[in-house]
Amino acid sequence: MYLATVVALTALTSGGTVPAALVTYPDTVCPFRNVPIEGRKSPLDSLTFTVAKQPVKVCYGRPSARGRTMLGGTNIPFGKLWRTGANEPTIFYAPAPLRVAGLAVPPGVYSLYTVPGPREWEIIVNRSTSQWGEENNYTPAVKAQELGRAKVKSEALETSVETFTITAEPAGDKAASLLLDWEKTRVRIPVQTGK
Repeated sequence: MYLATVVALTALTSGGTVPAALVTYPDTVCPFRNVPIEGRKSPLDSLTFTVAKQPVKVCYGRPSARGRTMLGGTNIPFGKLWRTGANEPTIFYAPAPLRVAGLAVPPGVYSLYTVPGPREWEIIVNRSTSQWGEENNYTPAVKAQELGRAKVKSEALETSVETFTITAEPAGDKAASLLLDWEKTRVRIPVQTGK
């Protein structure tokens, strides 16, 4: 499926058409880049959702709290860069021009970083996808590949979520909300068509 995604994105970015057989639903396979999947404490997961009938795929590692305070604690302190998951940075595949948290995102493959805060999170879209996700690997060379940064509000959840989870919900024909849920926090990232 990874090859199909790359072929589809190449066709889209070069002005070609995507054969229907290359895009399948649902898709739970993600390419891993730097370490084997076997034995990970934080499993790799994915979701595919549509924006204006185009598939947007997200691949991420799912850490669990395991009795620790994660968001705002020593593991993921407020005001510090986070890979938005575990292991590699969270990656998303944009098959068409999108606006992610208001940022213009051309077709392609991107990493999604965040800077969590108690009431607001900074969303960072970056062209660099090959680095290991640990924040000390966010070098000046990686930072130079940012498309931009935007801020979104966080929401309180009534029930605590043990394992970091990304889902999507529709927000009209040409938009969706990417939901980041962990512990008692939800972050809603708007994704819509656009340039």
